[in-house]
Amino acid sequence: MSNPTTSSPALGDDAPSEFDFLPDSEIGTDVSHRSDTPPPAAAAPVAAPGAGAATGRKRGPLFRLAVILIAIVAALWVANFIHRMLVFEETEDAYIDGHIHEVSSRVAGSITDVLVDENQPVKAGQVLARIDPLEFNIAVQEAKAALAQAQADVQQARAALAQAQADGAQLQAQEAAAEAKVAQIEAQLSVAKVNYGRDQRLFQTDARAVSKSDVDTTQGTAQATTAELAGAQADVAAAQARVQAGQASVQSAQAAVTAALTKVDAQRAALLDAQRNLSYVSIVSPSDGRVGNKNVESGNRVQVGQALFAVVDRECWITANFKETQLRDIQPGQPVEITVDAIGGRVFNGRVDSIAPASGAQFALLPADNATGNFTKVVQRVPIKIVFDVDSIRGFEDRLRPGLSTVVSIRVK
Repeated sequence: MSNPTTSSPALGDDAPSEFDFLPDSEIGTDVSHRSDTPPPAAAAPVAAPGAGAATGRKRGPLFRLAVILIAIVAALWVANFIHRMLVFEETEDAYIDGHIHEVSSRVAGSITDVLVDENQPVKAGQVLARIDPLEFNIAVQEAKAALAQAQADVQQARAALAQAQADGAQLQAQEAAAEAKVAQIEAQLSVAKVNYGRDQRLFQTDARAVSKSDVDTTQGTAQATTAELAGAQADVAAAQARVQAGQASVQSAQAAVTAALTKVDAQRAALLDAQRNLSYVSIVSPSDGRVGNKNVESGNRVQVGQALFAVVDRECWITANFKETQLRDIQPGQPVEITVDAIGGRVFNGRVDSIAPASGAQFALLPADNATGNFTKVVQRVPIKIVFDVDSIRGFEDRLRPGLSTVVSIRVK
């Protein structure tokens, strides 16, 4: 009987059989008892000599070059990060700021024309809206009439003053005449007294030289002159009283002139006020800029102080809120790098203009009161004003608007 191992047609002469892996002592024995033994694992294929080395030589230089480039980029990034951290102070809590003029009505009235639209550029002095001027024109005419009446009152008061001064001069002349008459009578009285005394002495010494009637005549003359002097002195006193009254009249007339002039000044001021109110019917822009927050239409009734427009000035700057721990090396005049979120990829230049005199919390509507309750330390921020370099923002002026977010880096070293 032939051996089954030698007669298998499925195997070639060179193909090993399962018996080739057994010792000679086990060949021909029954292997059914080892049917539960797993077959040996297939041998791993052996790579051809030199194949791995060729693959390593093909990928190695490119891979190493890429690793070197990545390492260089990473090193440069780390170096730049460290450099900026040491040389710059940076914050994202920064915003563009600017002058925003709230244009309001200075007089009450009805809007007849609105001459601008939202976001429209305007010039300083340009008329934005008009109020009905009728009632203000009436007020101006009334003020002019009142001023003319006051000026007429001044002329009348000056005429009265001139009359009082003329009356006073006449009374003073009458006083002077009365005083002259008194002087004349005093002289006559003096002569009469001399004659009376002489006649009386002569009569007493020699009755034949002067008669008794002559003595009586000279005595009567002296007495009459004395009485006349008393009357003249009374006239002088009356004239002086009239002069004083005339002076009082002059002073009263002067006061009337002063009052009339004061009234003229008051009416002139009232006219200026009426003209000023008339000029306010044209609501104008206070500066160059753009119109925003338009809150009025034709036909609206506006009140004094009511906000109608906002004009955003073209001038702008940055308010950056730095932590108090960043302020040690920050000084006015230091250069600043600025990026605006709304204008990506562009770095603007500027400089530190000034540093606020207090932290932002001190200017808040309700400042924190750390003297009560439990205390938690909070890092404070101080506003810093940063101005743009004019050359740096040329061509971007219309894109820089108050309120836009920015990132600023101040070079401190």
